[in-house]
Amino acid sequence: MSVQHNAVSNQVLKPEGRAEEHANIVVFVHLAFNKNAALWRKARAEGRLVGINDETPYGYGRAETMGCTIKFPTRQKMGYLVKTVRLALRGIFGFDIIHSWLSRNEFRDADIIWTHTESQFLSVAATLLLTKQKTKLLGQVVWLMDRWEHLSIFHKWLYRKLIARVDILTFLSSENYKKAQTLFPTATLKIVPFGIPSEVKRPVKIFAGNKINVLAMGNDMHRDWKTLTMAVAGNQQIKLTILSSSAPKHLAQDAININIRAAKNNDEFFDELNNADIVCVPLKPNLHASGITVIQEAVLSGIPVIATNTGGLDLYFSEDEIAYVPAGDALALQAALQDLLQNPAAARKRAIAAQARMADAENYGAQAYIARHVAISQNLLKK
Repeated sequence: MSVQHNAVSNQVLKPEGRAEEHANIVVFVHLAFNKNAALWRKARAEGRLVGINDETPYGYGRAETMGCTIKFPTRQKMGYLVKTVRLALRGIFGFDIIHSWLSRNEFRDADIIWTHTESQFLSVAATLLLTKQKTKLLGQVVWLMDRWEHLSIFHKWLYRKLIARVDILTFLSSENYKKAQTLFPTATLKIVPFGIPSEVKRPVKIFAGNKINVLAMGNDMHRDWKTLTMAVAGNQQIKLTILSSSAPKHLAQDAININIRAAKNNDEFFDELNNADIVCVPLKPNLHASGITVIQEAVLSGIPVIATNTGGLDLYFSEDEIAYVPAGDALALQAALQDLLQNPAAARKRAIAAQARMADAENYGAQAYIARHVAISQNLLKK
């Protein structure tokens, strides 16, 4: 199902889902240590930031056009001793408390703090509690729900205490959201669908032939490379390219039609997209919409998508827009690829429908993603 028809859609498109014209909010965007705005822009300009990316980290700078003042952390200089302590504490707690502690004065000057993952909002919450600051905090959950059952008793206790300091928890996935409802029944939860820059779209490809180039990308721990390689190994009609630094190279050892490597730069990434007839996103069961960035990149590039039906991806695209297969089912994935060979018109129809959805900038893409952050912040600060 799409965002508009999903059972939890009322948590996505409530009135606070639209930003007012003038927000007048000072926002501090606390990101991972290596994701500050200067490093992001430099990597993007040099082509080292692979994928379709905004000029500011994850598009948060777009809030400036919505009336906000956006501040990003500066990269702090650390001596050897501080670095050692920082890494040790990060290993103990599971978040970077030193990084957020060094930004504590900047927290004080903001109306609200936005974070991109639980690693940041847990560290910010700890800093706010230690300094007794009242700055509002928006905490975006990504992997925490998947990892929760594997956490120690100490970490579960600590994280619950810190989550109680977070004003609103946001989720990219309806599955994450539903699990959080049971774990944190008193917390305020909102679904904020993730989006990449969607202003530029390429025409949907017309596939015709008896061979296909399949492209798979990503480094997420929930990519199911084994099932994908099982589905295509030895098939002379399929050439598979996997762009990943985490995919095991041995999966391609005995398969001449499979190539596994990491993309060296953004030019190589786009070259592979241009050559692809289909993008495949194979996934292990997860709760955090793993693969949604790659799916959106493929859709904007006019390429049909096959994805594992897990993680709440149906919040973003329906089965009329991308082809879904069950998790861990190599035969179903093989059949979906074969269907493309036999019925390319149907695949193209889905790709056109998926791209039409991405054209709805009010609900999809980076602009909508940031607008929801602004709107939620406005409503929170009014209370």
